[in-house]
Amino acid sequence: VQLQASGGGLVQAGGSLRLSCLASGVIYSINAVGWYRQAPGKQREFVAQISSSGDRSNYADTVKGRFTISKDKARNTVYLQMNSLKPDDTAEYFCNADTWSGTSWGQGTQVTVSS
Repeated sequence: VQLQASGGGLVQAGGSLRLSCLASGVIYSINAVGWYRQAPGKQREFVAQISSSGDRSNYADTVKGRFTISKDKARNTVYLQMNSLKPDDTAEYFCNADTWSGTSWGQGTQVTVSS
């Protein structure tokens, strides 16, 4: 499975961005797709995850109520809608896929939130 993340950018605090994660390859082997982020000097942390069926999702406490993960099965794409962004949300965001054969990671997309 190959993943391509996009949609990052520079936004003011309180603003919104939508990230996209396009999957290709052995799509049917995907169990779940997640978003993680890594700020400079910090460890990569979990943000959100959605099941392959799209009926189950979970979020880190730090983003609950502000971020929404969703999927468009026809487009093989998982989205992360980020609202009410804060400077602390500044990080490189990565999507990953939990598959039958292990975990696949895409390249990151940078999100910068200015105060």
